[in-house]
Amino acid sequence: MQPFDHASRATKGARDYQEDSSAFWPPKDRAAGTGDVLPTANQTRLVAVLADGMGGHTAGALASRMVCDSFISAYSGLNGARPERLLKSLTAANDSIAAQVRANPMLAGMGTTLVAAVFTNEGVEWVSVGDSPLLLFRRGEIALLNEDHSLAPELDRLAALGRITPEQAKTDPRRHMLRSAVTGDELDLVDVSRRPLVLEDGDYVILASDGVQTLDMTEIQRIVSAYADDGAESVANALIRAVEAIRDPHQDNTTILAVRPLPVPA
Repeated sequence: MQPFDHASRATKGARDYQEDSSAFWPPKDRAAGTGDVLPTANQTRLVAVLADGMGGHTAGALASRMVCDSFISAYSGLNGARPERLLKSLTAANDSIAAQVRANPMLAGMGTTLVAAVFTNEGVEWVSVGDSPLLLFRRGEIALLNEDHSLAPELDRLAALGRITPEQAKTDPRRHMLRSAVTGDELDLVDVSRRPLVLEDGDYVILASDGVQTLDMTEIQRIVSAYADDGAESVANALIRAVEAIRDPHQDNTTILAVRPLPVPA
């Protein structure tokens, strides 16, 4: 069975509250009577989920936590093809937001991004809504695996067509506006993998909230490459330290989940 090394780290950035939530499933189990923590999730399959909430301090934090919990609860109870399980789990998470808003109309407008990845012997598969990036580090290079549902790709496309300048695209205040999010309403855009991406020795898969965009892709690539041999915890810590070191006065919450495949035991 393919084992995985994984870790998560987060920072509030310049905010005085945290709207990001994340989770791994299965959680690490406690050995009966010993007090030792067994990395059960690393020895079987692994699900990683990250949500970046919106709608204000209380509503955003509640939305992201509910979506993570609902997604994992649904996924762990489903069988069948993984793409369908991912989509059904996303629907369950979206429905949980709708139910919460119906129960408390004061929370209308709450929502969150969501990116979830499932790791098996066959590789990694994912589903995402919003602009939380899913990155693959391989052989010293890094690539975005999922779609960006903010306005950033549209602005970059206009710049490529010459309709606006690259600087206008980069500084447009609408750049981070979402075209799709988990709000309890119909989902406008969903990105779901249709087949597993086979993972290689030395690969890292990074789930992140958009606060990581304080770092450009070249810097993320450099950091992961520098700490890759030290393991997922070192990679996650290094990325968060790099974000904090910039001291951006408008730094958003940032969460990093790092996952790497380990050699299959003989």
